[in-house]
Amino acid sequence: MSDKKQQVSRRQFLNYTLTGVGGFMAAGMLAPMLRMAVDPVLKESGQGDMANVGLSVDDITTEPQKVDWKITQVDGWYESEVNRSAWVFKDENGDIQAFSPVCKHLGCVVSWGGSDEYPEQFFCPCHDGRYYKDGTNVPGTPPLQPLDVYELEVRDGILFLGDAVPREGA
Repeated sequence: MSDKKQQVSRRQFLNYTLTGVGGFMAAGMLAPMLRMAVDPVLKESGQGDMANVGLSVDDITTEPQKVDWKITQVDGWYESEVNRSAWVFKDENGDIQAFSPVCKHLGCVVSWGGSDEYPEQFFCPCHDGRYYKDGTNVPGTPPLQPLDVYELEVRDGILFLGDAVPREGA
């Protein structure tokens, strides 16, 4: 190297300083925007979580029974308790079935045996919608789709339900 020291002029010093300060300011403005764009991708989804509905598998019969439970729902920074319901029973094969009580026609609530004329069907009182016990809609009635089915899991003899999933077919 040479013995000669290289001097930084005032103009170069100001240029370097302003470029550095401008870079920090730009980074300070862009960092929140970048985080806002990337954060939802990295955040763990709460969907698919199973909730204990407080029902023992031994208590489930072939007769549909309405089960109510609460889940914690987080919307941004607001956390709330949300009520959920399902019709739960064992089918002819002994498999547990859990149907959403929401009618697929207009979103009213269906009930088991809610009609004197059709005691062995799910009945929607809003527009006389009907569903067979397996959750499929009765042809010629307003609902055009079968009842949604809850994801279910049995842990230590207790029923856990997840999200309601739409089914295909009529």
